[in-house]
Amino acid sequence: MTQITPQPGIMDIALYQGGIAHLDGVSNVVKLSSNENPFGPSPAAMEAVRRSAHELHRYPNTDHGPLRQAIADVHGLDAGRIICGVGSDEIIHFLCQCYAGPGDEVVHSVHGFGMYRISALASGATPIEVPESERVTDVDAFLAGCSERTKLVFVANPNNPTGTMIGMAEIERLAAGIPPQAILVLDGAYAEYVDGYDGGAKLTEARDNVVMTRTFSKIYGLGGLRVGWGYGPQAIIDVLNRIRGPFNLSGTAMVAAEAAVRDQAYADKCRAENARMRAWLSEALAEHGVASDTSTANFVLARFGSVEEAEACDLYLQSQGLIVRRVGSYKLPNALRITVGDESSCRRVAHAVGQFKAGQR
Repeated sequence: MTQITPQPGIMDIALYQGGIAHLDGVSNVVKLSSNENPFGPSPAAMEAVRRSAHELHRYPNTDHGPLRQAIADVHGLDAGRIICGVGSDEIIHFLCQCYAGPGDEVVHSVHGFGMYRISALASGATPIEVPESERVTDVDAFLAGCSERTKLVFVANPNNPTGTMIGMAEIERLAAGIPPQAILVLDGAYAEYVDGYDGGAKLTEARDNVVMTRTFSKIYGLGGLRVGWGYGPQAIIDVLNRIRGPFNLSGTAMVAAEAAVRDQAYADKCRAENARMRAWLSEALAEHGVASDTSTANFVLARFGSVEEAEACDLYLQSQGLIVRRVGSYKLPNALRITVGDESSCRRVAHAVGQFKAGQR
């Protein structure tokens, strides 16, 4: 018998099962399962990637200075309080590694982003799941789920995979009500899709117990380069930087992200088109008898009458060359998450759902 064993909590993490990316024997496939920007990255970002090819033999800078400054300039933040990571996932992992361990608790909602639980278990902490109210973050449930062992409280706003969000007054109430030893982490992966929403930046500056995370994988279309960032109190950012690898981001990723964030005209265009097609898709699904909550992100959570109906619809969509995401792992087995694609993709998926529903009558 081997005496080599992993740390406690590791074996409680199920191996990640990614969504399917292609369909054997089916042509003209449209992938609407990963909440990617259908328009891709900014032309400025793509040009930055091309230019970076001449520097591939060089190590990247270790402090992410130009990228942090670009983020600070665009969002009106303090560059010294920004940390960059391999997607916002890495910032989430840093927070758990630095602030939670055996005997500690990490609180998240029942339909919250899966990395909260994974990162908590990886650090040896205990994930605590609290209910939502009709798929919307419930601040009272979060406060009730906290204890003297709570070290981190994760709230995605807008939330994935529900697409719902709560107002800043409720977020502020949560920040004021969590235990004094806990950090509230506002996950703003989809914040750029909400007009006038700062992702919690002002609250982060006003309090010493709030950290905001963001990503370049969604509206900026850089999912393939894996760039995210966090913003928080200087003392917390200093702690996180102590475990950040000096070369965690490639030079190519950094210059692409810098160009992307400075091209706000392109982001504005993507936001407007997403809002237009999101409203259209939600209405089209409703006309076919498929309900969804008001989404503030770049996807719609389509709800069906049963698990069997949702799975049957998914299989039908696949037969039509359409890939969406089952979300049973998020305890929403009767739902399918559908990315808001370009207009032709949205029309195609809505038509296919309509055909499926008609075939059931």
